[in-house]
Order: sequence, then C-alpha cells, then structure tokens
Amino acid sequence: MQEAHPPSRVASRLAPFGTTIFAEMTRLAAEHKAINLSQGFPDFDGPGFIKDAAVKAIRERHNQYAKPTGEPDLVEALAAWWGQETGRDLDPYAEITVTSGCTEALAASFLGLIEPGDEVILFEPFYDSYRACCALAGAKPRFVALRPPGPDAGPTAQFRFDEAELRAAFSPRTKAILINTPHNPTGKVFSRKELDLIASLCVEHDAIAITDEVYEHLVFEPDKAHIRIATLPGMAERTVTLSSLGKTFSLTGWKIGWAIAPPHLTAGVRSAHQFLTFAVATPLQHAAAEAIRNGADSIADLVAQLAGSRAFLADTLRDAGLRVYWPAGGYFIMADHSALGIGDDVEFCRYLTEEVKVAAIPPSSFYSRAELGRSLVRFAFCKKLSTLEEAARRLGALGSASRTGAAAR
Repeated sequence: MQEAHPPSRVASRLAPFGTTIFAEMTRLAAEHKAINLSQGFPDFDGPGFIKDAAVKAIRERHNQYAKPTGEPDLVEALAAWWGQETGRDLDPYAEITVTSGCTEALAASFLGLIEPGDEVILFEPFYDSYRACCALAGAKPRFVALRPPGPDAGPTAQFRFDEAELRAAFSPRTKAILINTPHNPTGKVFSRKELDLIASLCVEHDAIAITDEVYEHLVFEPDKAHIRIATLPGMAERTVTLSSLGKTFSLTGWKIGWAIAPPHLTAGVRSAHQFLTFAVATPLQHAAAEAIRNGADSIADLVAQLAGSRAFLADTLRDAGLRVYWPAGGYFIMADHSALGIGDDVEFCRYLTEEVKVAAIPPSSFYSRAELGRSLVRFAFCKKLSTLEEAARRLGALGSASRTGAAAR
C-alpha cells in the first residue's frame, strides 16, 4: 500500500499562484509531443564567442564566489554600455547590482523597496511574477488594462491604456509603478508620450518606477524605438531599470541579470539581493561582460532573424483564422482566437496542444480580470524557422477544423 503523503503546505501569500502557466504548458507540450510555442525561450543557442568566453573564464579559475554586487568586469562593461546608450555616466560600483536574471532583480526590488501596505501599479496583462512579487512584499497591486486595438485600427496598432484609468490608479499610497517595455505578452513598445505621462504622475505622487526592459534590444519598428523612462526629466533619481543577458543573446539559461538605480534605491535592492542569491555565477559574469562589450553584431543578426520569424508566424496565424495583433518588440504575438469558436483561452490552448500539437499560452492568467484575456492567445516566435514551418503545417488544419465543427467542445 502506497504511503500517504501529508498535504502540501504553501504560505498563504503564495498559495493563490500555484504552478506557473509556463511550466504547466511546457509539461503539456511534452506530454502530447507538441511544438512548444508557449514558453519564451529560443530553440537555438547564443553566439559562440560568448560561450567560448565562459569556458575561458572557467579555465582561468574564475570559479569561486563572485563579488555580491557583481564582478568588476561585468559592472564596468554595463556602465560603459549605459553611457553609450543614454549619455549618462554611472558609478558601476554604486549603481549596478548583478542578479540571478531579471526575475531575481524584480524580487529584490520589491522586497528591498516596497513596504507592506504600499500600492504598486501594474499594467495587465502582466508577466506572472509581478503579482507574486507584490504578494511577497505585502504590497497591494492596482491594475491598469492594456487593451487591444479595435477592428478599425491599422495593422500595426498597439495595445493601449486609458489615461483616466492610469490617473485613477495613483493614490496617496502609491509607492511604485512597474513598466515592462517592450511588453510581454503584447509586444507593445511604450511611446514617448505614454512614458512622459507616467513620468509626470510619478513625480506628482513621489512614486518610483521599476522598469523591466529585458527585451530592450529586440525592437522591430523604426518608428517605435525603445525609450528608457530613466532618461526622462525627473526620473533618473526615481527609477530602477532591470534587464538581463538572456533575451538579448539567446542565453536564457544563464540567468545573468542586473538592476541599475541611483545609490539610494540601489541600497534597497542590495539589501534583499544579499539574502536571496548573495552572488551570481562567476564565470558567466565574465562571459556576459564579453557579450556586452562585443555583441552589437550578434544583436543585429538576432533582431533580423526574429523580425522574419515574427512575419512568418503572423501570416501563419492569420491563415489559420486568428486575428493577429502586430508586436513591435519582444518574443511574442498575441492573437484573438474567438472567430474559431473553440471555447475560451484555456480550452483553446488545451485543444491546440492536444489535438493540433502546437502549444501556446492562455493569457487570462496574466490578468487580474481574467475575462479580459479569454479571447486571446500568446505564441512565441523566438524559434528556428524549421520549427515554425512545422508549426505552420500543423496549424493549417485549425481553421478548417473549426469551420466544419470538428473542433467543437
């Protein structure tokens, strides 16, 4: 007789979140031998010169604990890169903290800077760890919706928020607003006008901005350039800019991230970071420095590759009967599946994985108001062309199946 295990014990602040939707859909994809267009990781490797630099660092005995706030080689490379990008000099030892990916940088920022009971504004749909970070810090999230463009909008129109809704979200208890641009999952790149509005509200309410900019280099439209809110008037002293190596160089498993902030905010980030991970893999930091210093051509090649993949997958989804919302940056395409008549987003993604053998993400889990995401689905295009071509072959039957009723549930 199998021994009974005691029931799971999960702290009440985390119990509502369960297992992440990314893990669930990746497991389902493996179970049904589906092409995994759900989780945002490439099925190809990053540049060889960066991997060679990691091997070199290991062989040169960079294998003990790193400096907790980041290896000098990496923080100096990041400071030089920031100066080139923004025209502003950083103190690499006082304003940069190296973290275990951007996810740890987010957690450290919340735990180190947000008090229990503070309010934090989140745009929805959101990356799922944002809400969990609020729970860990005891913060109250206030949500502002990014809504898809209407049927009369142009083919490259982006998700938008309502200015009145954003203004109403700010209150005397607002401590921070979290901005993700380019945005996961919508592919939105926030405009200068939008960021100016957010900046003015931060100044008015004495709030800080925490920005997740992991897709900062993966932008595809010349008229929708990535803008750092930290560079806007009045924002350098109230912004924590977060990013990482993984998306820019297709090395998501390395988990090398960083937080850039003025010293008074860096102090809070570091106060939590030292007890979360203490330090990050030493040889990978040295390789990351090499990537930052010499990776411009590799980034340009990746952007060109992803732009082609974006176009191919968008055409595939339109041919299958979905309405595509054109992404200006990042890894993902959001689409409306409701015309196919295959249930809500969860039912649609389950059908897609089990029957069509292509996995995608049901985005209602990225909303506080789940109904806002029921008609939507998220696909990742950060894949080899051969992978997307096979996905296209499988998706070809989707539209005809729904029209004949074979997919009815």
